[in-house]
This record gives sequence, structure tokens and C-alpha cells, in this order.
Amino acid sequence: MLVLGRKPGEYVLIDNNIKVKVIKSDEGHLRLAIEAPKHISIVRGELWEENNIALEMAKKVEASAT
Repeated sequence: MLVLGRKPGEYVLIDNNIKVKVIKSDEGHLRLAIEAPKHISIVRGELWEENNIALEMAKKVEASAT
């Protein structure tokens, strides 16, 4: 994991086609703008985790049914 400090207006590039820009930073709150090709999925972390928990629960139910 890479940890960087960025100020509003600064950005990082990932693989020359994903741009993550800090657009606002206030007392523990951060706003990011993300530019990426349309074929790349961008999902908020809490939704990704929620989906993975639901998938794991479904796998357990399916395994116990067999």
C-alpha cells in the first residue's frame, strides 16, 4: 500500500489512465474526484464490503444445503 499526502488540486495517476484528485479537504473530511475509463468499475469501500459479506453468507447457505 502506498500512502501519500496531497493537497486540494493535487492528484495521483494510476497506470497512466486513472486520475485521483483531491478537490476538498476539511478537518477529517476529504473529497476526491476520480477519472477512469468507462470499463473500470469504481465502488465505494463500504458497498464493496457489504457485497462481499453477502456473497460469503450466500456461499455458506449454499454449502450447508448440499
